[in-house]
Amino acid sequence: MQVREIMTDNPTCCAPDDTVQTAARAMADADCGCLPVVDDMGSRHVVGVVTDRDLAIRALANGLGPETRVRDVMTADPACCGPDADVREVERIMADRQVRRVPVVDERSCCVGMVAQADLARDEHDFDDREVRKTIERISAPSRNS
Repeated sequence: MQVREIMTDNPTCCAPDDTVQTAARAMADADCGCLPVVDDMGSRHVVGVVTDRDLAIRALANGLGPETRVRDVMTADPACCGPDADVREVERIMADRQVRRVPVVDERSCCVGMVAQADLARDEHDFDDREVRKTIERISAPSRNS
């Protein structure tokens, strides 16, 4: 199965110079917990990701205000995959990087989609339940850097 079959097309994105408040509003409007960060909305070249957890831990917990720039709390250079990649590649990225979402990019590294952990576990997809459980366990394992 290819990534394009399970990804969310054309996800909401934000820019590095957007404020964390703008990113939080975009997440609320799109009902999502992660935004690809793109160099600009025209090219949509992925330069990072920002999650609701980043907003809580890297911004709020450290006393940063709503005008803080996304670039100050995002994860730069995230692992991405292409829409034609096999779903097992996304599982490997999620497990190895301990992330729950992976941006999907085209041949120019432009954002075309997003795959979430939940996409792997949806009932309508023909995945082996044991493999999905194993991937989720690896994603959720305590960090090796703790």
